Amino acid sequence: MGQSVVVLGAQWGDEGKGKIVDLLTEEIGAVVRFQGGHNAGHTLVINGKKTVLHLIPSGILRDDALCLIGNGVVISPAALIKEISELEDAGVEVRSRLKISPAAPLIMPYHIALDQAREKAAGGKAIGTTGRGIGPAYEDKVARRGIRIADLHYPPQLEELLRTALDYHNFVLTKYLGVEAVDFQKTFDEALAFGDYVQPMKSDVAGILHDLRKQGKRVLFEGAQGALLDIDHGTYPYVTSSNTTVGGALAGTGVGADAIDYVLGIAKAYATRVGGGPFPTELDDAVGQGIRDRGAEYGASTGRPRRCGWMDIVALKRAVAINGISGLCITKLDVLDGMEKLKVCIAYEYRGKRTEYAPLDAQGWEECTPVYLEFPGWTENTHGITEWDKLPVAARAYLRALEELAGCPISIVSTGPDRDHTMVLQDPFA
Repeated sequence: MGQSVVVLGAQWGDEGKGKIVDLLTEEIGAVVRFQGGHNAGHTLVINGKKTVLHLIPSGILRDDALCLIGNGVVISPAALIKEISELEDAGVEVRSRLKISPAAPLIMPYHIALDQAREKAAGGKAIGTTGRGIGPAYEDKVARRGIRIADLHYPPQLEELLRTALDYHNFVLTKYLGVEAVDFQKTFDEALAFGDYVQPMKSDVAGILHDLRKQGKRVLFEGAQGALLDIDHGTYPYVTSSNTTVGGALAGTGVGADAIDYVLGIAKAYATRVGGGPFPTELDDAVGQGIRDRGAEYGASTGRPRRCGWMDIVALKRAVAINGISGLCITKLDVLDGMEKLKVCIAYEYRGKRTEYAPLDAQGWEECTPVYLEFPGWTENTHGITEWDKLPVAARAYLRALEELAGCPISIVSTGPDRDHTMVLQDPFA
């Protein structure tokens, strides 16, 4: 507990991080995004009004919160401009409160072309990316041919960087993937125009964060996707292209480990996954479809139906361990209302043996059969309940069991989409 809190997904993404970030941003100094791109879809519901954010930190709906985008985020110029425009049209002041690291890489048109062409070529073996150029942009960053925010303000150098990148990528696009080349002049002109647009927002995010900590201000680090999609620790290769775990908060903003006081892991009361990859507790039946329908389990970014299943404690314990999670937030408890019985995976059967540890590769996960513990459900309506004692006895027992099985205390419980549909058992900032 303290002044700096990291909020991250403890499953495969879509856990409800945006709502919790918004909830915790009251009296906050800053909210900072540290990885991912506009493949994230953070949904906020305030007084019944729904807002979906993809790039801009979820603190933007708080009038006094500074919003930062760190160097670990890959930025789509078109997506950023669109999101800012939509928020400003709704009366939200954005540009005076949004600061973007000059070291943040850009998603260029050729990244999007590559992403979509690769997924199409992969056919049934596709990973299931959003097709928005996230992965190829990170590839260029690691290959040291990426174009960053800072490069936009040096036109001669930008031209050279862009020609080099296009020579490489257009060869792959046309000769290997069989699609059209990306035009240099159009891409160059658009990049220069975006440079002018983003110039007032360009700022030293790491320096701002260090100053805020010195001033004793609260800072919230907002993760995207989930721990089990981490490029290093997830179900590789069915993962995203960034570090979604707590280490990403450090590298993606420029702060040290001593700048993190509390790690809040967000997990649904059940489990979901989008796209390909192993999912041991997946339900391909009416029970799974019922959860999908009641939970409106369709992607905020893509609209794709999410795969649904029972809570997987083995996977959750891995997320707790690799992130040093201080406390859990369990979301969408109300989706389980009316279910006669609930199941929780407490171990796997793996190659003839029982294990409580998740494999480190996707193939290993595919070989796992879940071992379930069964719990009674509840018939009462939990939607919108904000007091622990008013929850059904069976719901409280279920939550206490999750807490004990995961070996991590539950700090927050969410019983609906609205900001007010929440009970805070332990304030991470207290």
